[in-house]
Amino acid sequence: MCFLNVVRIIGMFLILFSFFMIFPLLISLIYKDGMEKIFNKMFLITLVIGLFLWIPNKNRKYNLNFKEGLLTVSLFWMILGSFGSIPFIFSKINNISITNAFFESFSGLTTTGATVLKGLSKIPRSVLFYRQMLQWLGGMGVIVLAIAIIPFIGTEGMQLYRAEITGPIKNEKIQPRISETAKTLWLMYILLTITCSIFLWISGMDIFDAISHSFSIVSVGGFSNYDENIKHFNSSVVECIIIIFLIISSCNFGLHFSVLSEKTLKIYWKNLEYKIFLIFQMVMIILCTSVLIIYSSYDSLLKTLRMSVFQVISTSTTAGFNTDNFFKWPTFLPILLLISSFVGGCSGSTTGGIKIIRIFIIFTKVIIEIKKLIHPNAVYSTKIGSKVFSEKIIENIWGFFSVYIFLFIINSLILISTGIDESSAFYLIISTLNNLGIEPESIRFSEVGSVGKWILIFSMLFGRLEIFTVLILFVPMFWKE
Repeated sequence: MCFLNVVRIIGMFLILFSFFMIFPLLISLIYKDGMEKIFNKMFLITLVIGLFLWIPNKNRKYNLNFKEGLLTVSLFWMILGSFGSIPFIFSKINNISITNAFFESFSGLTTTGATVLKGLSKIPRSVLFYRQMLQWLGGMGVIVLAIAIIPFIGTEGMQLYRAEITGPIKNEKIQPRISETAKTLWLMYILLTITCSIFLWISGMDIFDAISHSFSIVSVGGFSNYDENIKHFNSSVVECIIIIFLIISSCNFGLHFSVLSEKTLKIYWKNLEYKIFLIFQMVMIILCTSVLIIYSSYDSLLKTLRMSVFQVISTSTTAGFNTDNFFKWPTFLPILLLISSFVGGCSGSTTGGIKIIRIFIIFTKVIIEIKKLIHPNAVYSTKIGSKVFSEKIIENIWGFFSVYIFLFIINSLILISTGIDESSAFYLIISTLNNLGIEPESIRFSEVGSVGKWILIFSMLFGRLEIFTVLILFVPMFWKE
């Protein structure tokens, strides 16, 4: 393993990240909130360290192998989350501690959307913009962006792409070259963000809120500029726009490209994973709305439908926006919504969770095993539509699912050992491992102790990088030649 080559790549990524500090710096200058020196320092610190890592190793022609790709992605996300905390630490907002600054940074980059900050409307706008920007960069992935715009990453790009992209199929490309695939994904991401911000602005948001919330919506993050979250706007139009763009962002971004290329919306419905996702949302909405009506939770049918649709879409896509406290909903609904966040959206989207395609393949495999009990000599294949999945992919999915549930249990038990009650611990791990970001009624994220917050930080990171990318670093065999 050539560690210096890993250092070279990380240096390039830090240089790229440093230039994004220009945007909150400009916001600070526009609104004169006094944060320009902090973002200027952040730019210089990140740029200098990035150059320090890159320049001594820039002439190395050695290409990354898969193990080095995993190491690069894992280390970079940890380093990026650490660097991302610097503006929060320097700003001294709410006398923020170092642990809280790290929590806010990792929560943004992993698109979890959990926050420890209070009084958001009083926080400098450049800081609010910065935390939204972290979500936006983390949504599609800084590394995928680097592959798209840095020409000399070359063949190394595929190893990095496979380690960061979500879903069970890591080799799928929508263009012949991996750099072109990355460019296409980011182009779709940017177009969707611009479109979303325009619609939010037209709906009545000011331009700052429209742009910053579009970052959070398209990345399926959940950060807002207000403590009340989306409830602050009290607008059914804003909620409808958010619902539409969350549904769009929960789709594989490669599918959006196919729709634009072939100029037909039928491609969406022909894609079985997205079709299952839409059906799942409809079933959840009908079920939740029916229960809310039976228990007369709201004073009108229209309000019941409005609250139900928004909270179902927001929670099941792992965005974590809220217009009401669904923990006060009757009977099993709060638990049902939290369980739905385990499912998430489609592979290749910006959602968290296990992903629709994995859940469907697991369900299909279970059905096949039941059929084999009835017809032992029959031969069955696991497929979605006309696509047959190999046993290797199925084994990977079962392994991922098993480790996902195992991590959920272990992290919950560790969190309980810090003094948090059982139900709160389960809710907090569900919220962070699924990159959901909703805090339970019983405890706020800011009230969790320092040790507990670090458990939640690693839970977010495991969720965003889909476990194996990080977990494999702790396996001794990984470090052997």
